[in-house]
Amino acid sequence: MFRPLSIFIGARYTRAKRRNHFISFISLTSMIGLALGVLAMIVVLSVMNGFQKEMSSRILGMVPHAMVYGAEPVADWRALAGKVMANPQVLAAAPYAELEGMLSHRGLMQPIQIHGIDPAEEGKVSILPEHIRQGSLNNLQPGEFGVVIGDITARRFGLQVGDKLTLIIPELSSAPGGVTPRMQRLNVAAVFKVGAELDSSLALINVADAAAMQRLPEGTVPGIRLALKDLYQAPQVSKALLAELGAGYRADDWTHTQGSLFSAMKMEKTMIGLLLLLIVAVAAFNIIATLIMVVADKGGDIAILRTLGATPRQIMAIFMVQGSVIGLVGTLIGTVLGVLAALNVSALVAWLESFAGQQVLSSDVYFISSLPSDLQWLDVALICSAALILSFLATLYPSWRAAQVQPAEALRYE
Repeated sequence: MFRPLSIFIGARYTRAKRRNHFISFISLTSMIGLALGVLAMIVVLSVMNGFQKEMSSRILGMVPHAMVYGAEPVADWRALAGKVMANPQVLAAAPYAELEGMLSHRGLMQPIQIHGIDPAEEGKVSILPEHIRQGSLNNLQPGEFGVVIGDITARRFGLQVGDKLTLIIPELSSAPGGVTPRMQRLNVAAVFKVGAELDSSLALINVADAAAMQRLPEGTVPGIRLALKDLYQAPQVSKALLAELGAGYRADDWTHTQGSLFSAMKMEKTMIGLLLLLIVAVAAFNIIATLIMVVADKGGDIAILRTLGATPRQIMAIFMVQGSVIGLVGTLIGTVLGVLAALNVSALVAWLESFAGQQVLSSDVYFISSLPSDLQWLDVALICSAALILSFLATLYPSWRAAQVQPAEALRYE
């Protein structure tokens, strides 16, 4: 269908000056609309990728990638760590315990998740040491019941390093209710800030103190936490470790604790991408209006080409080429501008903030104080493909109408 004659005439119609300037204007707006739609999709999806990457690095850098617990308290966690590190996906292991309770200070209360850690080993499996804002992890000495709290928790309670607060944890008992609260006085040893929800929901104590609160034998820990090469292989790694270790152990991973958050972020990206695709679709459908008017304007030319021997398929190909060129140019312009904008959006927002004298993402309100961007070429390829396909589909009906023009009817009033 797309013979040299059709391509030549279609390309010539695209760049030729028309008698009807309104048609040229509609053609230009179709091209600009397509470019803007592609640009918007690339920039918005890159920013969403940046937010997802930033949240992943902060949240998944703090929570365990995977955990291995013993059916009985683990007396020698290093021996267990040696076994699991035989798996090539495991980078490091450290002792770990987990509690849930309530923090209380001067009449204020807040639910909290407590992680028991070894300060000397935590840097191997967590980004926590890099985000300490006050105090030091070394203050978490066994028996002193020190606690590391998040920045939001510290500000909510008005706490500083050295202050005291109370941890209330539930304990099974023979009382009628079955559960009684147990209180433990804690000393604030350090304050961390990772810029995520964990700043208000997570606290850390020494793993020996956590074992004592759980009434475990001295020198034992509930289990170990693992750092993995590939976070998204955590479920498979957990299953493989259980198969190797046997029935005396159980395993868990981050997909059970944080998986819903990242599933929601992925769904949000998909839905926003589909909504932005409507912009591209509207611009592509403008090509239909452009080509219909071009067909009406070029009725005499079509008739002459038919009398010279052009087949209906060749006539159809001429206008398909013309519409496709409009779509291709609009997509290329939008792609180039979108890639440049996505690569420089952080610097552009920072310049706008300095020019306006106002911060767009305030650290007092948002967890992230800058606008991140992560350009993924797969997204760019999918966006370009969708724009080109929509542009091509928009050419079919007008081109078919052009192929149905009868020479005698078109030349009757010429």
